[in-house]
Amino acid sequence: MSAFLSDTALIFGRYARQTLRSKFQILFGVLMPLLYLLFFGPLLTDLPLGSRGDSWQVLVPGLLLQLGLFGASYSGFAIIIEKQFGVVERMRVTPVSRLALLLGRVLRDAALFVFQAVLLVLAAVVMGLRAPLAGILIGFAFVGVLTVVLASLSYALALLVSKPHEFGPVINAVSMPSMLLSGLMLPMALAPGWLDVLSHFMPFRYLVDAVRAAYVGQYASTAMLYGVLMAAALTLGSVTVGTRVFRKAGA
Repeated sequence: MSAFLSDTALIFGRYARQTLRSKFQILFGVLMPLLYLLFFGPLLTDLPLGSRGDSWQVLVPGLLLQLGLFGASYSGFAIIIEKQFGVVERMRVTPVSRLALLLGRVLRDAALFVFQAVLLVLAAVVMGLRAPLAGILIGFAFVGVLTVVLASLSYALALLVSKPHEFGPVINAVSMPSMLLSGLMLPMALAPGWLDVLSHFMPFRYLVDAVRAAYVGQYASTAMLYGVLMAAALTLGSVTVGTRVFRKAGA
């Protein structure tokens, strides 16, 4: 166990140092959700959104998970570049745990997107967001979990493809329906009945509903329970898949 933790910390430190040297990467990732916050948020003020809480308590949780959805989904591009430069091959001959190779990367991604989530919430507070501190912290936790889930699957996919143009279309085909059906921008309660029913087959919807419940202080609600259970299931499944692909690919 100590060797595994040491390996994970080593991989995390390597990629964390790369991230810290790229201030552009740290700040640019939060730009799109921030633009939604600035230009889309005011349009929702005083509109009936079919949800508890005001418009900011509805919009900001969706933007937080949008940050994780689109950011973590594209994390695998880094692996494709590493394969081209032989980095993956050099790691292949080391005795480092394959799980550590995955976790070191995804934990770096989680730390990055949680930091960006903090910046987004601070901007939202300036614009009028009012939410309990516990709810905000729960939201950060869900961002971290979603990042671990999607980054694990993204790295696994990147190991299975050979070129970037094979990777991008798959991510686009998954991320856009995920955004539309999970109710990131607006609650699915506003959707027609058939669309609302369809959205229940989208796992990310339960995470969005849980964060929105947390932002209005409903910590013991059904939405929170379903969100936690779905987050746990997604984390276990994605890390298992990612580790197996890392092992089979020799990464």
